[in-house]
Amino acid sequence: MDNEQNLLHGDGAASAQQQPLVLAPRRPTRQIYVGGVAVGGDAPISVQSMTTTKTWDVDATLQQIAALTAAGCDIVRVACPTDKDAAALATITQRSAIPVVADIHFQPRYVFAAIEAGCGVRVNPGNIKKFDDVIPEIAAAAHANGTSMRIGINAGSLDRRLLEKYGRATPEALVESAVNEARLFEDAGFYDFAISVKHHDPVTVVRAYELLSEAGDWPLHLGVTEAGPAFQGSIKSAVAFGALLAEGIGDTIRVSLSDDPVEEVRVGEQILRSLNLRPKTLEIVSCPGCGRAQVDIWALANEVEKGLKGITYPLRVAVMGCIVNGPGEAREADLGVASGNGKGQIFIGGKVVKRVPESEIVRTLVELAPQVAVQRGLVAQTDAHSR
Repeated sequence: MDNEQNLLHGDGAASAQQQPLVLAPRRPTRQIYVGGVAVGGDAPISVQSMTTTKTWDVDATLQQIAALTAAGCDIVRVACPTDKDAAALATITQRSAIPVVADIHFQPRYVFAAIEAGCGVRVNPGNIKKFDDVIPEIAAAAHANGTSMRIGINAGSLDRRLLEKYGRATPEALVESAVNEARLFEDAGFYDFAISVKHHDPVTVVRAYELLSEAGDWPLHLGVTEAGPAFQGSIKSAVAFGALLAEGIGDTIRVSLSDDPVEEVRVGEQILRSLNLRPKTLEIVSCPGCGRAQVDIWALANEVEKGLKGITYPLRVAVMGCIVNGPGEAREADLGVASGNGKGQIFIGGKVVKRVPESEIVRTLVELAPQVAVQRGLVAQTDAHSR
């Protein structure tokens, strides 16, 4: 079936029109707004990150925010440890394409500066002296300016009294701290806040958020703090977020990595896509390689991924290296190849439509991908070749 005009007539067995499986229903939470982004309720789970620039360096900070925005970041946090940083918040907030949240530690006066600047606020009660005393004033200012907040409880800065009570930063200690602060804000008539309870240990994180979810209907920001370099941090975040999101817990996430913050966004988006919580884009299905492989599957998969880079529609492409699982996986994909003996069988919609030499596999898949996407209703004809 080598006639190019007939290549696209598969049987539809793997159409992306199938409804994806879903996890447990989201646990109901109240909805707040961070700028124009809804968090909680039935809003999509948002991805956050944080700039690594000096906030007072407005141009550098805005450049990094632009890179994060292009990567898919929904909400960005900036540090605010000095007067110069506080003075820059208004300009950054006005010029950012996504909502900006000021990260406040130690000095309550920066909370008020951030509110006046029009950005959201994240506060860490554990390292702000006499924070509870100023909550009524902060609540009044935030309410008057339509500002939402996040109460960010961290294991590394937990209130000394709770450490003495529990002996260490246990899930129960983190949750007790969060609930205490939440009640003080609510007693002051303020409800537009989310909560996070972060720890470096994924198991502690999971249990803490489970307990916190049972304690109230606050929107929850998921995070594993001090997660580590890219590989370790990605694994720890995926483990914790996967467990919690599978229970319907979590309204917004940040993957904390010792790496470029753009990588945080990429990992966060991929976690959500892997759980069918965000629309999928290009998905490469490829085998890990083994002694049965008759092709350099690592190189082949990487070349295909590079050739299809920039595709935003949910096309599933299978790149397989042997006859054991290759034909089956290729049939399940929108477009696929089962390789061996110096050639590849090209599958579309579950049927073999072409056989090509190994040297032509990459070119063939790259050329067919936009056509298959249109034929299978994944993208409009006018958008198929735009990347």
